[in-house]
Amino acid sequence: MLPLKQHIGSEAQPVVAVGERVLRNQPLARADGFVSAPVHAPTSGTVVAIEERPVPHPSGLSAPCIVLEADGLDEALQAFEPWPDYTTIAPILLRERVREAGIVGLGGAVFPSAVKLAGSPGSPIHTVVLNGAECEPYITCDDRLMRERAGEVLRGGQIIMHVVAARTCLVGVEDNKPEAIAALREAAAALGDARIEIVAIPTIYPSGGEKQLIHVLTGEKISRETRTTERGYLGHNVGTAAAVYRAIVHGEPLTRRIVTLTGSGMFAPGNWEVPVGMLARDLIAQAGGYTPDVARLVLGGPMMGFAMQSDEVPVTKAANCLLALAEADASADPLPLPCIRCGRCAE
Repeated sequence: MLPLKQHIGSEAQPVVAVGERVLRNQPLARADGFVSAPVHAPTSGTVVAIEERPVPHPSGLSAPCIVLEADGLDEALQAFEPWPDYTTIAPILLRERVREAGIVGLGGAVFPSAVKLAGSPGSPIHTVVLNGAECEPYITCDDRLMRERAGEVLRGGQIIMHVVAARTCLVGVEDNKPEAIAALREAAAALGDARIEIVAIPTIYPSGGEKQLIHVLTGEKISRETRTTERGYLGHNVGTAAAVYRAIVHGEPLTRRIVTLTGSGMFAPGNWEVPVGMLARDLIAQAGGYTPDVARLVLGGPMMGFAMQSDEVPVTKAANCLLALAEADASADPLPLPCIRCGRCAE
């Protein structure tokens, strides 16, 4: 079940019809406007419906979705021409590939990545910042990615640097992830690119925020009213960087992501790479299911996530974590109040 809006911006528009058989990587919906992103098939199967279905959202409401019935064959097509030597490709074509591949920010913001790569007119980018801070408790999907696919993350960073003509790439990783830091430094040494620096930062919430991370890495403060690109910094999540690498070098659209399954209400916590559109219910069942005393399922972390009314919703590009809490850990829902900047979230 694939929502047509898995990103900030305009809803994608279907390009397939009910009854049509599709292959993995095939476009299902095209981007509609500059700030939008297409949707691709995560596996082969038949489109059985294009209609409103429940989606992961605090409201619990439904939204337009393409319902794909998988055939179990996972037949694929080559979506794009691989560009292993991306340095021979014009930056504008690389940026268009990122757009066509449906890549959005995988750290949770899901802002279309091609729009960020366009930067701010008149403000050249001097530094690419890859965000591996992952400061919310419980979430470890980026940690596992950096440990196991550090080379893909850094090569994605190199591609982003090429697109925006940046001189430096800073990779910020919290110091409670020593294995990830070691893997990234080993990969950086293998690449031999002096422009890339792996920086261990203190484990302090909310250092995963883009402007907070830039301040920790460089000491430069950027006001709320100023875009980071206006000051020459371009931030991307490490998962986004790896997706850029896959799209450019291997010609693959974004159809899968790593999801953390965790919490005291989950039998077998772990990180899973799953197709976008898979039902949360089915993913949790494959990971052992719930414990008997499960009380709440949260999409995201305990700070920025929200409780879901049902697990009959799809994993989307924004779904970095499914947090199942047992009764003892699930506090009562407080009344919603406006933010008064008390700082409690940081504490």
